[in-house]
Amino acid sequence: MKSLGVIRKVDELGRVVLPVETRKRLGLKPKDPVEIFVERDRIVLRKYEPACIFCGSTGDAVEWKDKRVCRRCAEKIGAIGKDAD
Repeated sequence: MKSLGVIRKVDELGRVVLPVETRKRLGLKPKDPVEIFVERDRIVLRKYEPACIFCGSTGDAVEWKDKRVCRRCAEKIGAIGKDAD
């Protein structure tokens, strides 16, 4: 992990402003979702990309019973082409 040399304070509501250079580098626009992880003593932010709940693939995902499932996994479980309700 590379340090950017930028220090920000947490405000009264727990918010931290991300520098514009960081937002541009990650392609973050206002209202874009961001995932938050904790690894030991670190807070990690990552641009959120919906992924298949089974294999973690971020490409070719479809909604199935309010969950993201890639077409490959959906075909394996027989979810595509059937009435899933």
